[in-house]
Amino acid sequence: MKKVTGLRPAAARKASSSVERARRVLAIEADAVRALVERVGAEIDRAVELLAATSGKVVVTGLGKSGLIARKIAATLASTGTPAFFVHAGEGVHGDLGMAVKGDAVVAVSYSGETREVVAMLPLFKRIGLPLVALTGVPDSTLGKSADVVLDVSVREEACPLALAPTASTTATLAMGDALAIVLMERRGFREEDFAYLHPAGSLGRRLMRVVDLMHRDAEMPLVADRVTLGEAIHEMTAKRLGHTGIVNERGELVGVLTDGDLRRAIERGGAIMDLPVREFVRRDPNTLREHALGTEKVVTIGEQALGAEALAVMERHSITALFIVDEEQRPRGILHLHDLLKAGVV
Repeated sequence: MKKVTGLRPAAARKASSSVERARRVLAIEADAVRALVERVGAEIDRAVELLAATSGKVVVTGLGKSGLIARKIAATLASTGTPAFFVHAGEGVHGDLGMAVKGDAVVAVSYSGETREVVAMLPLFKRIGLPLVALTGVPDSTLGKSADVVLDVSVREEACPLALAPTASTTATLAMGDALAIVLMERRGFREEDFAYLHPAGSLGRRLMRVVDLMHRDAEMPLVADRVTLGEAIHEMTAKRLGHTGIVNERGELVGVLTDGDLRRAIERGGAIMDLPVREFVRRDPNTLREHALGTEKVVTIGEQALGAEALAVMERHSITALFIVDEEQRPRGILHLHDLLKAGVV
């Protein structure tokens, strides 16, 4: 029987058509963003300086699909160091603009520049004296003419074959909003640590948590004076359940740390050791207070502003499971256990 070639099932032909159409949509939207690159000029500088000089918050507003993009722009600004919030234009003209006050600035998003609700808010912005940055595809629209700075997000064509659904235009607007937020972030000197502070539940936030936010302090910190007995030191270790206790001198300086390992070695010595002063189990290093010997182990301290990741690195380097946090006078401020880093997700 002769094999028929060159024919494909209808589903395969349809899939191929879908692939080509999807590629076409992506190409149109990519071209829209690429066109912005050549168009961006001094107006981005003016927009950044205007928003950076704002003493209050940035109010981002829009309606419909532009409103969704405006909401995302507000979120990106807020998460990169520029206090911002979104106001739905429809709600804004019915009372929500009371959230905008003198000292704020406005970023208004409307591709046509003639969205009725957005245009209706313009007189109020002017009356309060709020600087206005417009993201629009029609710079000479009502919105564009009212703005202090216009960022042109016009596109040659929409990816929608009916030219009805905003597609390439919303992509271009979103990209311009990202560009504005990131340049403003750099203008403010926003750092990785600042980002982590605003994203405490994120992986970066956990990695950049500081020791001061993780350590046990005050009544939770196991500490004994160097004149107490070994038995009393063991009682403190048991009560605080961290497997360590710090040893301080009469000036409150950390002079040693007693660990479970030290106890095992002390017991191996034999004899009546429980009534001996705990200081007899500390062998001081005359060269430094920040790193000295206790039994056969090293005791290392760290500052409270160090990152949790730094504390973990110190623990790994010295094969220890806890660190005391000290101030400039070597007085204990807290203790950090490896388990604390595990619970916080730093590890």
